Amino acid sequence: MKPHKNLNCWIKSFEFVKSVYSISSDFPTEEKFGLVSQMRRAAVSIPVNIAEGAARKAKKSSSNFCIFHLVN
Repeated sequence: MKPHKNLNCWIKSFEFVKSVYSISSDFPTEEKFGLVSQMRRAAVSIPVNIAEGAARKAKKSSSNFCIFHLVN
């Protein structure tokens, strides 16, 4: 299994992404390419950065990508 999938912060951030997608699907259609897009991209960047940081071998390097590693 990928190392990031064991991190509680990654699991919670992935749940957050699903919540953002669910909530933003109810937004008005005129916001589809504005607010909805920005919210979704911002939410997705969280687990992506955690996964990228977890893949780094050096702890100092991985902390640049994941500020949540102290929480886990």
